[in-house]
Amino acid sequence: MEKKSYDTKTDHMQKLILPVLYLILAVLLVNLLVYQYFSYINPSYGQADVEHDSCQHGYFRLGTVKNCSPWLSCEALKREVRKLKRIGEGAVKRVFLSEWKENKVALSQLTVPELQEDFIHGLQMLRSLQSRHVVKLVGYCEEEFTVLTEYHPFGSLKNLNEILSLPKYKSFNTWHIRFLLAIDYVSILHYLHNSPLGTLVMCDSSDLDKVLSQYLLTSSFHVIVNDLDALPLVDKNAGKLIKCGHRELQGDFVAPEQLWPRGNEMAFEDSLMPPYDEMTDIWKIPDVSNFILGDVDGSDLVRFHLFDIHGACKKSPAERPSAQTVLDTYKKVLGSLVKETIMPRTRDML
Repeated sequence: MEKKSYDTKTDHMQKLILPVLYLILAVLLVNLLVYQYFSYINPSYGQADVEHDSCQHGYFRLGTVKNCSPWLSCEALKREVRKLKRIGEGAVKRVFLSEWKENKVALSQLTVPELQEDFIHGLQMLRSLQSRHVVKLVGYCEEEFTVLTEYHPFGSLKNLNEILSLPKYKSFNTWHIRFLLAIDYVSILHYLHNSPLGTLVMCDSSDLDKVLSQYLLTSSFHVIVNDLDALPLVDKNAGKLIKCGHRELQGDFVAPEQLWPRGNEMAFEDSLMPPYDEMTDIWKIPDVSNFILGDVDGSDLVRFHLFDIHGACKKSPAERPSAQTVLDTYKKVLGSLVKETIMPRTRDML
């Protein structure tokens, strides 16, 4: 009897061991798949925030070239860069698709002399903020108000839906790719709010189209910031706040603190307009992310998980979360949703 009882317990234990081992294997597999997923889609996942091309400051490299080159000087720009066609124009700059040593580049030139200060400010920001979040600087000629940067054929983030509707890229038109782009966007804000220069605010953001035009969509499906002409510095310790321009801002897109507080009681007067800080960028995150997430399967589920953090972004400036908090929440939600997606597949494998 004792031997039979012992055999029964042994059989029972053996039957339990196999499912437990399968469960452990499934958990390990899910974690491995999640890590590989992030590493494949977003190469920066799990890595330090290093320079995007591993060149020291003042140098660059393009395409498959291994060696770093110093930023091109005025002479090099004249001698080595060939204009091909105009591809864009804004209030400050006119942009030309150009070529440098068989590499496509973007050549930006000042449009009107009155905006020299904005152009020089943008160039200074571009030089100082080179990182994986910012378009790559190739060269510049300050005397002639010319800047050369890496060319990205997809253009601005405004073109996202158009690009993803192309047959070649339809496989990328998924909630997780779009969510990673939204994470890129918030990562840029976090970088600017904690930049080497201090807390910088994206002021060219009076409406959604204007915001989207400040960013580029890369061929590897990342978002980088391109236009840094209006990037004032907030220094709360010194009591220094900012105002985005000297004109009255209107509309639901701008943060409430950017609106003229006296309404129709008194005509707008710049000297009486209260200044504000980087929390204006936080207010706009839900609207920009909503555009990026688009209307694809799963995007509404993402919005549901982001409901609370997006609600917090729309509170008063003092109650809004930092860009770091929003970024952490986005990454946590993404990790959770990816696991929920992979786990059923893992169960099917078992």
